[in-house]
Amino acid sequence: MSHLDFFFQHLVNGISWGAIYALIAVGYTMVYGVLRFINFAHGDVYMLGAFIGLFVARATGLSASTRSPALLLLLFLVPMVTCAVMGAIIERLAYRPLRNASRLSSLITAIGVSLFLEYGGQMKFGANPQYYPIVFDVSSAAATGQTTRLHITDQQVLVLVVSLFLMVLLNYIIFRTKVGKAVRAVSQDFEAASLVGIPTDFVISCTFALGSAMAAAAAVLVSLSPDYRVIDPLMGIMPGIKAFVAAVVGGIGNVTGAVVGGLLMGIAENLVAGPLGLSGYRDAVAFAALILILLFKPDGLFGKGKVEKV
Repeated sequence: MSHLDFFFQHLVNGISWGAIYALIAVGYTMVYGVLRFINFAHGDVYMLGAFIGLFVARATGLSASTRSPALLLLLFLVPMVTCAVMGAIIERLAYRPLRNASRLSSLITAIGVSLFLEYGGQMKFGANPQYYPIVFDVSSAAATGQTTRLHITDQQVLVLVVSLFLMVLLNYIIFRTKVGKAVRAVSQDFEAASLVGIPTDFVISCTFALGSAMAAAAAVLVSLSPDYRVIDPLMGIMPGIKAFVAAVVGGIGNVTGAVVGGLLMGIAENLVAGPLGLSGYRDAVAFAALILILLFKPDGLFGKGKVEKV
């Protein structure tokens, strides 16, 4: 493989991972846009989506030989619906009673919910890693070229197709439906939206549900990869941090920014690990990006400066 092939291969891998980060980052940015606080339990909802997907895969006997569009659809729908309900429950029980409390109280509660899900997951699922069945053959190549040979697996194609579909669907919901219009109104001015009769509680629950469903889809996509099919109750910590950084880089509160930030994060990681040969510093990219964006453009690439109400 030539140097050019090597570069483009890692670029493709970066786009694939970036799409995963984008799906998770959307949940962070939507909740922040509406409530102005960070849901640090979001990465653990991602973990729940992975385990629910594992149960579905085992119950249906999903494997490389039994793979079908219907089974794959079920593998995504069940975790997404379940995590959407879980996200709404978390908002109702943990965050809504503290809506008028200080930001610090909400932050501490979010950390508490995160720890509850992580160690509750260890009690329920066990602390030992578990494995998804092999659904996609790692050697399957979906595309090659004559001048540049790229190895694109079926799982990477699935990541790009599902991520693009979900992003388009989310964009439609936000900009073309009444619920989406209500979400944008609450995000712009919570008090005014409440005064004109918008059901703010329902809108906030929908925001949590949508973000949680996206995280569940991302978890299933990652777990289907032959290289990353190991899951455990603490698996959501690092992806959650990286997706949060992606949301900040793009401009926290901006959905488009979250998508762009996720793609940039995935590409930067893979280029650092591949062409630059610094695989040991792959995870450090997220923290370096966070420091740089806070130093030079605190509002993010697509964010707009706002005066916080004290």
